[in-house]
Amino acid sequence: MSGDDDRSWLDREKKSFSELDRQRREGRGDGEPRPRGKAAEQRSKVATKQYLNEIEGAFAGGKKAEAKKLGDAMRDAHGTPGLADACRAYQEAVGLPDSAPLISLFLDSGERELILAAFDAFREGRDRAALTVTSSLRSQLRMFAEDSDDEIAETAEELLEAL
Repeated sequence: MSGDDDRSWLDREKKSFSELDRQRREGRGDGEPRPRGKAAEQRSKVATKQYLNEIEGAFAGGKKAEAKKLGDAMRDAHGTPGLADACRAYQEAVGLPDSAPLISLFLDSGERELILAAFDAFREGRDRAALTVTSSLRSQLRMFAEDSDDEIAETAEELLEAL
């Protein structure tokens, strides 16, 4: 490696002080000027967050709409033999339910795997403190605590003790 290679950075064009000052005044050319002051910066952050939430909502809107549609289908099927199928469709498309009324529908399905899935959803919601335990959900847990299936009964008892 020769000494000339090391000095290649000197060959570039240097800016005068006036050019540097102008560049500082006008910004670096990276788009819009930055907000000045704490209030303007806070408004900018709020606007950015709102914009990002709107964009995220636009992309997630399809999933939310599908979850609502499948939840409505479960409510419509409540009390019919089709409830278990509606719960399975919800679980396959959306995952575990995240609200007490939907968990309650899973518990009403009468199928062992859906009941155990509802218990898992109950645990997750309770751990995140995102689930409001209603009196009807508590009553369902008491009924399942006396179930003939040992796993269901033990899990229901465990969940009741944790309340």
